[in-house]
Amino acid sequence: MEGEQAPVVSGVDQYGKKIDLADVLGKKSLILFFYPKDFTSGCTKEVCSFRDSSEDFKALGAEIIGVSSDSEESHKSFAEQNNIRFSLLADGDGAIRKAYKVPKGLLGLAPGRVTYVINGEGKIVKIFNSMFDISSHIAEAKKALEA
Repeated sequence: MEGEQAPVVSGVDQYGKKIDLADVLGKKSLILFFYPKDFTSGCTKEVCSFRDSSEDFKALGAEIIGVSSDSEESHKSFAEQNNIRFSLLADGDGAIRKAYKVPKGLLGLAPGRVTYVINGEGKIVKIFNSMFDISSHIAEAKKALEA
């Protein structure tokens, strides 16, 4: 998928707002990251790391959107507890994961942890897939935007 146009999908975030990627793609860069589950240690670390780097990404002209299979209500509680200001999309039916061909992690037992960096023209310029190297998701996304 690297080098290809990013799939245009939509989802509902933690505030019940419909987020349509068509409104973002081709206008600004986007960090679209998929994580397994709200309130788990690795996922909390990842989402909070994106939160802590959000000003850096903003300075690079990128918006951040997270996606997991959790419900809007779970995302709302998770976002409030962790002071998350960017959208977390609920993907209970897996349609967004499927559109982005996100592989499963942990021998197919858990949803994968994958970050997509999409440039201002809507092309996927970097895919980083690592279940355990959480901090590299942020570092690799920054590197791709700075290239």
